[in-house]
Amino acid sequence: MLARSQRVLVETLRDLGCLDETQTDNLMKESNVSGSELEKLLIDRFKTPPDPMLLAKAKAYKISPIKLEKFKVIDQCFEFLEVEFCKRQNILPLGAVGSYLAIATADPLNPLLKAAIESQTKKPFYFLITHAEEIEAKYSSGSKGKGSVQSVGFSDVVEALGMEFDLDSDRIEEKDFDSEESTPVILLANRIIEDAYFAGASDIHVEPFEKVTRVRVRVDGVCRERLTIPNTITNSLISRLKVMANMDIAERRKPQDGRIVFKSFNRKGIDVDLRVATCPLNYGEGCVMRLLDKQKSTLPLEDLGFSEGNLRQYREYITRPYGMILHCGPTGSGKSMTLYSALNEINTPDLCIRTAEDPIEYTLPGICQVQMNRRAGVTFATSLRSFLRQDPDIILVGEIRDPETANMAVRASLTGHVLFSTVHTNDAPSTVARLTELGVEPFLISSSLLCICAQRLMRRLCETCKEPYMPDKDEETLLSRAINWSGEIYRPKPMGCPNCGGNSYRGRVGIQELMGTSETLIHGINKGVETSALKAIAVNDGMVTLHKDSMNKARMGVTSIEECIATVPPDMEDRKLIPMQGQELRASGA
Repeated sequence: MLARSQRVLVETLRDLGCLDETQTDNLMKESNVSGSELEKLLIDRFKTPPDPMLLAKAKAYKISPIKLEKFKVIDQCFEFLEVEFCKRQNILPLGAVGSYLAIATADPLNPLLKAAIESQTKKPFYFLITHAEEIEAKYSSGSKGKGSVQSVGFSDVVEALGMEFDLDSDRIEEKDFDSEESTPVILLANRIIEDAYFAGASDIHVEPFEKVTRVRVRVDGVCRERLTIPNTITNSLISRLKVMANMDIAERRKPQDGRIVFKSFNRKGIDVDLRVATCPLNYGEGCVMRLLDKQKSTLPLEDLGFSEGNLRQYREYITRPYGMILHCGPTGSGKSMTLYSALNEINTPDLCIRTAEDPIEYTLPGICQVQMNRRAGVTFATSLRSFLRQDPDIILVGEIRDPETANMAVRASLTGHVLFSTVHTNDAPSTVARLTELGVEPFLISSSLLCICAQRLMRRLCETCKEPYMPDKDEETLLSRAINWSGEIYRPKPMGCPNCGGNSYRGRVGIQELMGTSETLIHGINKGVETSALKAIAVNDGMVTLHKDSMNKARMGVTSIEECIATVPPDMEDRKLIPMQGQELRASGA
């Protein structure tokens, strides 16, 4: 016997005149037939037309049908779901109805699809059933001619741009868009930021080339192209972004920095700030924007990827009464997030905390923060000197980049203050050499230093589709030498799944190298030993290197060994064992 929904499907087709009584009785006697098999049988053997089939499925599944012929796809459809994800799953968001999101699909009973949408939207939703061909037609109907923005989510903006401006002209005057909120270039600037925000991007890159300008976003550490625009509107777009960031739109020969408080430019309640940096390039002015989501200003320290041992040590160091705690790593390695999380954990009413930042990325309640302003003479060094006269307990200096700041930081940590700061070095031991280069005496470094934390961010494997496997000989040797372990590990599924949008990775996790001071390390610093010798001392004292911490994350199934190798190189004794596929994967953006 057929299942109840299948019987309703067959009876509805009979009532619509698509099946006679004999055909209906024969179908009712079928057993062990899945929904897709029954649908294929009805279409292939009984030649059921598409529209009656749609109505019958809607009644059987108790889901409303919809025809998409006259439905227009605009960017607002993709506020909560990425365009590429919708294309892959062959679904079409239709908009919000109250607090619910309406989504058209041809496969409303797919449990994997439901789980993937729930993970992406974090909103309640309901399905409307339609033909798969109609959804596909909506994604393939957009033109991609000269001067078009190559992204479905920007189609309505492009249409407005085409009507407002001659996209083939040599120049668009700034007066055309700087007067009112409804101007298409203003809409395009807002849409680029909104698109990046909903995609979970950390950065937006606007890069002019000879004929077109490319807009890319960085998601989980990997740059992805979102659209291209004609060069005729590039200057107008950059100027609009400068207006939003309170920058000089007439100055295009020098790099500029600014900040966009996006909440004042949109009506969708997106509470995000952007750190904006422009720079003159060979084909025009480029712009990079860092998204600072105010809802994610801090995370608990245990959510940042610290191993149990490192977390216990780090918490002990940040509660010391005085000393210097340094974080090192490249731009985008999570240093600011870790510092903010540490300050948030120790921030109590009985402590006075001062920060000097360039720029202030997140506003922390209960903490007095100072924005650097070189034109007014407000620098890290002058702010630090001022802080020492304001009775602070804890000081954060955004970056140690010059001798004056370095010496003032050491002085502050030696006079009863806890000082947090960052240094741009590759690992924890090399930070000592960097401070020495900045003119700090070794005995002052050893006397003031509490710990140095080097860190990186790696992509997390998708929890839904990651695959277990036995590592090959090189990988097994690398794991064995790094963490003395062998056995099953995980790798990304080649085509991903709906939960990760086909990327095989979802989110990022931190890896840390925590070098605390000890008697042997202090002796080595005072003697001026080389960085490699300091590293050997620290490892002997129990420091887990970045490479070993990444291998531990691979062992636990948090990330893949390819991602580990692409993020940090193995320690010197293991470098001959590097499998090259990790670097190739990162280069290709996999």
